[in-house]
Amino acid sequence: MIKKIRQLSIVLSFLFAFLLMLIPYHGNANNEIVYVVPIEETVEKGLSAFLKRAVATAEEENAKAIIFEINTPGGAVDAAGEIGKLLSSANIKTVSFINKEALSAGAYIALNTDEIYMVPGSTMGAAAVIDTQGNAADQKAQSYWLSAMKGAAEQNGRDPIFAQAMADSDIDLPEYDAPKGKLLTFTSDQAEEAGYSEGTVSSLNEVLAKIGYPDAEVRSLDESFAEKLARFITHPIVVPILLSIGSLGLVLELYSPGFGIPGFMGLGSLLLFFYGHLVAGLAGYETIILFVLGIGFIILEFFIPGGIVGTIGFVSILGSIFLATDNFVHMAISLLIAIGVAILASILMLKVFGKNMKIFKKIILTDSTNTESGYVSNKNRLELIGLEGYTFTDLRPSGTVIVQDERIDVVSEGSFILKDKRVRIIKVEGARIVVREIPDLDKKE
Repeated sequence: MIKKIRQLSIVLSFLFAFLLMLIPYHGNANNEIVYVVPIEETVEKGLSAFLKRAVATAEEENAKAIIFEINTPGGAVDAAGEIGKLLSSANIKTVSFINKEALSAGAYIALNTDEIYMVPGSTMGAAAVIDTQGNAADQKAQSYWLSAMKGAAEQNGRDPIFAQAMADSDIDLPEYDAPKGKLLTFTSDQAEEAGYSEGTVSSLNEVLAKIGYPDAEVRSLDESFAEKLARFITHPIVVPILLSIGSLGLVLELYSPGFGIPGFMGLGSLLLFFYGHLVAGLAGYETIILFVLGIGFIILEFFIPGGIVGTIGFVSILGSIFLATDNFVHMAISLLIAIGVAILASILMLKVFGKNMKIFKKIILTDSTNTESGYVSNKNRLELIGLEGYTFTDLRPSGTVIVQDERIDVVSEGSFILKDKRVRIIKVEGARIVVREIPDLDKKE
């Protein structure tokens, strides 16, 4: 009897466990999910690709909201514009949680979310447009950015004058410590007073309570290694460095036999460039195919001389690089920097260090055809000096003379000498033999 009870208990336990597996599990009673996504460091195209994945994931999981924890000094305007469109068109509640600073492009991103919350001591603003040299951008870029800042504020019911003051120092707001000549930067209290922040909070839990989901299941979504690498590679400073290393490696490889470290270094850098832009969503596989075809054409040039195939290959490589970006001006500048660095570095290594480094002895030709080594370019016929002959042709001033039954190409001292005139060889300088006419009074009877 006891044995049967034990067997029945085991069966019931397995049945209970099986039923538990069939019951769907929810992280909380209301099945509320909120995603938390970080926006950190510089804003660039790689960040845009990560945020696209984050928004898509949150929408697929039917999350109630997505909170962007922002701490960024700003970044590229075009990347910020793309992120702004992404957040404003998201089919989910978007919230900015400014945890330290949201400056420049970061302020624009925050303005494109439905709600903004800031921790005490955090800042938001200072969104002027500057170029790559740190100078104020041109009027066209300034006008576009002011319009974008104003539109981002208006779409979420915020007074646009403050957004414009963040980007235009001509707007006078002394009551917010932004007199004319100074860009507006909100503190957490000022932002709340101006209606740009829905509240000042000290933690993420307070944000959850403020947006109405205090008991929601919080899911963090971080960048993958590939996305972090893509953000690094697509940084405006890193792009010209990668292209410089790539061009330098390939140039050095042209002067060295076989395929060695410079070639792997060059190709590796260029492949990293394309990989980063591919992951960031800036390039497609067609760019890589075009690049590989360009390399193939250049290799083919060694077997089919003429320059046409090599030119096609060079143009293909340039085309693939430009296809991997949406900012042609920045890419053109990066390419010019890369070409300049490659030329200067090549000259430096080959001219200055080449003779003293063993690795460059395989690249540089150190032998020379000098006289000390027994090489003579032209025979110096000094034995002809003083010999006499007659002109076989007119000397105008060059021509031919006969000396001891030998025809010799000569030049006169500069004067015209007729045919059949007696001359004397007065100078021999390599292949240059100089003659002078002998006056008739010197003729012997």
